[in-house]
Amino acid sequence: MSGPYGSQYTYTTTARPVYAQPPVGRVSTSPTELRDVTIAFIVLTIDLTIVLSGGGVGFLQYSSARLILEVVAVSALAALTGFVAHEMAHKVSAQRRGFWAEFRMAPLWLLFSLFTAFIGFLFAAPGATVIGGMGRKEDWGKTALAGPAINMVFSSVFYVLTLVAIAVGSDLAFWLVFLAFINGWFATFNLIPFGPLDGRKVLSWNTGVWVVALIVAGSLAALAALALYDSYLPFAF
Repeated sequence: MSGPYGSQYTYTTTARPVYAQPPVGRVSTSPTELRDVTIAFIVLTIDLTIVLSGGGVGFLQYSSARLILEVVAVSALAALTGFVAHEMAHKVSAQRRGFWAEFRMAPLWLLFSLFTAFIGFLFAAPGATVIGGMGRKEDWGKTALAGPAINMVFSSVFYVLTLVAIAVGSDLAFWLVFLAFINGWFATFNLIPFGPLDGRKVLSWNTGVWVVALIVAGSLAALAALALYDSYLPFAF
């Protein structure tokens, strides 16, 4: 079945899922979704840990166990808030409107993300939320907006926590502003009105909402990026 975007799914799969429309307002999951989300989360955490360590075997050069734990913890939190929460926001939004929706990982892209991480940068497309039966532009727009919106909330919270950390002289300030940037950038990138990204669906539904969302997301990302640029790495490679 096709909708206003050529497909009722947020990305193309080789096998069409079997689904049943859930009752309006009910949020549910499945063993398949839990497996896919867990695998994607673990791989993204590894990706970010590798990138934050400078790529390749840089992780082995850290001088303390505490620093290693900090890097892993920050990577996991970035993957959890930047990616998992984003996809779950899409899922919950769709299911509360009465549509079948579950996350499905993209195994080849997960492997590719590991390859890029070892080179020293991250290109990750670990999967997407698959939605069945949705047709109205309003439903698509609001469901698409839910992902970037949760990232903007996290970005704001992490930035406020950064200011608190600076005020009390905590060395966690760098990590907190890094998490603010990750979420702000992820929201901004996904609001680009191109291809399967959320921005195209939001723009098609409501231009004004898209403009405001993009300005807010971009401002959060830029604010955090400037703070990162003006700070320093609290550790040595």
